[in-house]
Amino acid sequence: MNAVAPLTDTDAGDLLARVRAARVYEVARESALEAAPLLSVRLGQHVLLKREDQQPVFSFKLRGAYNRMVQLDPAQRARGVVAASAGNHAQGVALAAAKLGIRATIVMPVTAPQVKVDAVRRFGGAMVEVVLSGDSYSEAQATATQLQTAQGATFVHPFDDLAVIAGQGTIALEILRQHPGPLQAVFVPVGGGGLLAGVAACIKALRPQVQVIGVQATDSDAMACSLERGTRVTLDEVGLFADGTAVKQVGALTFALCRRYVDGMVRVDADAICAAIRDIYHDTRSIPEPSGALALAGLKQYVATHGAGEGALVAIVSGANMNFDRLRFVAERAELGEQREAVFAVTIPEERGSFRRFCATLGQHSITEFNYRIGDSRAAHIFVGVQIASRAEREALADAFRAQSFDVLDLTDDELAKLHLRHMIGGRSPLACDELLYRFEFPERPGALVRFLDRLHPDWNVSLFHYRNHGADHGRILVGIQVPPHERPLFQQFLATLGYPSVDESKHPAYRLLLRER
Repeated sequence: MNAVAPLTDTDAGDLLARVRAARVYEVARESALEAAPLLSVRLGQHVLLKREDQQPVFSFKLRGAYNRMVQLDPAQRARGVVAASAGNHAQGVALAAAKLGIRATIVMPVTAPQVKVDAVRRFGGAMVEVVLSGDSYSEAQATATQLQTAQGATFVHPFDDLAVIAGQGTIALEILRQHPGPLQAVFVPVGGGGLLAGVAACIKALRPQVQVIGVQATDSDAMACSLERGTRVTLDEVGLFADGTAVKQVGALTFALCRRYVDGMVRVDADAICAAIRDIYHDTRSIPEPSGALALAGLKQYVATHGAGEGALVAIVSGANMNFDRLRFVAERAELGEQREAVFAVTIPEERGSFRRFCATLGQHSITEFNYRIGDSRAAHIFVGVQIASRAEREALADAFRAQSFDVLDLTDDELAKLHLRHMIGGRSPLACDELLYRFEFPERPGALVRFLDRLHPDWNVSLFHYRNHGADHGRILVGIQVPPHERPLFQQFLATLGYPSVDESKHPAYRLLLRER
């Protein structure tokens, strides 16, 4: 692999000139700097989004990749290039290879989203060979080193190269040109540090009063750790949710530039990233990938910690190469990331009237999830998710449960509960005798579920209950009700007067296999 020379004062001083001379606009476009009006009102701060997700490869990475490859001499072009990437840099290299007629071997982790792998092949066509190797960028890079040596090719580094850094730095020039007015801070997503280094060096050269803040996922924080310790560190593992920034060690050049020019770092968790994805969708009707929403998540956390200030805040939306099947997780965790959902495990006495008191305690709160399966003749354990407006409201609701003498466990910040336990409530129960299983639908509006619960007949015990808000116009619930055989005609009369469509699932084979005591 091409050796990376140490950063010199000449390099740092020359970087702005390199940025101004970068040949990025042969493939990239000047991306929009758009207002985020909904978020600006919420935060009380002028928020702007730098829309790099609108580039031809849906990411900023083609800027640096093309700027590096267009500078290759004829002999280097003839030998081809090798690159390693979690996906977005790979797409930039592929597009540049196709445009410049340079053969490229691109190594991607096997964990790279399929949407990115497919895009690399599409952008590169016959000029690109894709190799899948390793579980992270660092492991893919090791394979790329071997291939580069064997082929005598040029390695196009995704971040630790002055030409690549200069290409990414053109984003800073655009921001300063597009917003000449008061600018408080620019928030930049960080993996290996190429984007942060280029943006920070340019902004500090031209408008040094503007703060430059890097943002990393808490489980992929190599740059934050390195800056804190004053030396590059290597993480043992990196999280893969924000796969575009999952780098175990930052670059030597990028680290030196960031030490010199970056004002601070912010770490954010997956829930905060999901909430930022939703914020971007609400303001732009576009969906960034997790790494693409990192900067906005950091911006929001910064405002929550430091309060609103003077001047605009800019978040770079760095990419939109999102696997569609990740949207389910994002939607589920966004409410938690925004502190708009509280999750509780509540224990109530297994006796008449306690379930009604539980429902009354919920009041008019919108319920996001409700799970219960009878398992104890003395106590009922209920898993419930509730929409809230603030942490104070969450604490007030927990106090209201305790005021009814219900034991309550707040699981809102519990990763085990959020990832697994909420989906595992249930199973067979020897106490669920004479059980009928019914599906119901009701109009989905605030308080509708509580009204449904209130209309359930008090003479029959609820032995199973599952509800989950799917954002549809109708809510769907599954209820197990213990009805003695001689009361079945009365139960049918109850269904007729309930006023909600219902389906008897008591003979469903999956219910008999998984939930019904044999």
